[in-house]
Amino acid sequence: MSFSQSLWSANQALYQSTLDLPFNKELAAGTLSMERFRHYMIQDAHYLVAYGRALAVTAAKSDNAEGVVQFANAANEAVVVERALHGGFMRDFGVSAEQFAATPLTPACHHYTSFLVSTAWSAPYPVAVAALLPCFWIYAEVGRDIHARSASDNPYQAWVDTYASKEFHAAVRGVCATVDRLAEDATESTRAAMHAAYRDAARLEWMFWDSAYQLADWPKPLR
Repeated sequence: MSFSQSLWSANQALYQSTLDLPFNKELAAGTLSMERFRHYMIQDAHYLVAYGRALAVTAAKSDNAEGVVQFANAANEAVVVERALHGGFMRDFGVSAEQFAATPLTPACHHYTSFLVSTAWSAPYPVAVAALLPCFWIYAEVGRDIHARSASDNPYQAWVDTYASKEFHAAVRGVCATVDRLAEDATESTRAAMHAAYRDAARLEWMFWDSAYQLADWPKPLR
C-alpha cells in the first residue's frame, strides 16, 4: 500500500459519511434547495481564493522545480475557477456580485481556509502537501459518485458535469504521487504529521458540505 493509499484507508469511514451527507445526496437527486446551493456556491468561491493562496505558498516551499510548477499551476486554476463562478453559475443562479461581496465566510469556511493557509505557511513542505490533498482527492471522488448517480432531470446537471473533468482527476493523481515521494524520505514523526494534516483537512471537507446544508452562519452574540 502506498502512503497516499494509507491516508485514504485510514479515513475511509469519514469519506463514506461525506458521501452520505444530505447535501450530496440531494444534489445528486436534484432536490437540493436553491437557497442551499447558492449558499454553497458563495462559500466555495471564497474558499477557492484562500485555497489558491495556500497552493501558492506550498509551491514556494517545494523541494524541486516540478513541485513549483505543479502547485503554482494549481493555484492559478483555483483562482480561474473562482472567477468563472462569478461569470457563470452565480449569474445563472441569481447571485449578484454585490450579494457575494456582502456575504462573509461562514465559520466552517473560515476554519478550513485558515487551517490550509496557516499550515502552508508554518508546516514543513510534506505536511503542507498532505493538508492540501483532501480538497483534490475527496472532492474528486465525491464528485465522481454524484456524477454517476445524478438524476436525469437534475437542475444542477451543469454543475455536476464539472466533476467529470479528466484534468482534475489527473491533478489528483499528481498530488498523490508527490505525497508518496515525500513520504518515502520523511521521518516517522513527519509521516505522522502528514496523517494528522490529511485527517484534519478531510474533517473540514465534511464540515464544509454539512455547513452549506445547514445554512450555517456565525452565532449572534448574546446581549
